Amino acid sequence: MKFGEAILTALVMIRAHKLRAFFTILGTVVGVTFLIAVITLIQGMNTYMEEDFASQIFGYNTVTLRRIPFISDADEETWREWMRRPRLTFEDAEWLATVMDTPGTVAINSQNGGEVDGPGGKTLEGVSIIGASASYFSTRDMVVEAGRVFSEQEADRGVPVVVIGKDVAESLFENRNPIGRTIGVANFPFRIIGVLEEQGSLFGFSLDNVVIAPNKSRVNGFVNPVDVVDEIAFKVPDARFIAPAMAEMEGWLRIRHRLRPGEPNDFAIETAEESLAFWDQIAKVMLIALPGLVGISLVVGAVVIMNIMLVSVSERTREIGLRKALGAKRRDILLQFLFESATLSGLGGLIGIGLGMALAALVAALSPLPAAVAPWSIALGMFLGVGVGLAAGVYPSSRAARLDPIVALRQE
Repeated sequence: MKFGEAILTALVMIRAHKLRAFFTILGTVVGVTFLIAVITLIQGMNTYMEEDFASQIFGYNTVTLRRIPFISDADEETWREWMRRPRLTFEDAEWLATVMDTPGTVAINSQNGGEVDGPGGKTLEGVSIIGASASYFSTRDMVVEAGRVFSEQEADRGVPVVVIGKDVAESLFENRNPIGRTIGVANFPFRIIGVLEEQGSLFGFSLDNVVIAPNKSRVNGFVNPVDVVDEIAFKVPDARFIAPAMAEMEGWLRIRHRLRPGEPNDFAIETAEESLAFWDQIAKVMLIALPGLVGISLVVGAVVIMNIMLVSVSERTREIGLRKALGAKRRDILLQFLFESATLSGLGGLIGIGLGMALAALVAALSPLPAAVAPWSIALGMFLGVGVGLAAGVYPSSRAARLDPIVALRQE
């Protein structure tokens, strides 16, 4: 029997027994659906974490100093030890800018949530209020849609100017131009000089609901204790400078904090790559564990396919005997039932791929979780679909092929 003829015969039998075919492929559909959905979401999260998360939280080619790590799973005792660490200050940042030999730009920022008062008595709550140096915008690759960012001179003098996000501009001014207008930040008046381009959201939190003011302006003392900063960032021109910049920053700050050799750091120094290592571990576990759980569904589907194919062989015993009497070889009978089983399961795999992609897209639409379809996951889903059918069809097919034609023709 030729390959095409075997497939056609299998499709005819599937069409003749639609309800049976549906229940036969159900296990494969469920298994492949969730396999594709899980892999698609994990791939989406990989892209999301590497691009959006890294750029927004750390910035590209940037080494960051903090009092405590940005991401950690520390126990209570470790957390208490971190709380005893000295705070980073404006002076730390200014000193590092003078002693660093590695080429790069130093930026500082501190952040707190608060209210922003607009014209006409409008108040916007839950706004991220950031006190930053002028270089903060370049280290985070922020682009101004209208107006400008504040200069180093304005930041050093603490001039009451502010750059706002799109959400703040639209909420307080609607369709009016906000440039040059005054808003209240930390209960002090600030003049708007710029509006940032839309940045989107991060895990469902808007990045455009933000106001950024010079770190030495009136926000100093609101976003943090006076002259204290949350983080000091050092952006290098190229990724090859990250390692030397990290080593140099660590060495200089240890000297400044008078730490002896062997004493642990009393600060956290991070890069996007190091901080995203935790996600790599989670992704690896998910890619190993979750498909393994999905495999249970495929095994159940294979058992169902095998049992239904055995029933099909029993019901079609006379047909098998007649085909053998007309000259069909054992190999022809084997291929007929094997291809029927594989076609059934492969059809389930195709349906599962479509449903898995739709499920991932639905999750992405209804939640902040992204979804990115990996071509290899589609190939894997199809391979598993057909593979399950082939594995499940081996025994029923061989049993049909071994039937004696005379005994088969006598079957009622």
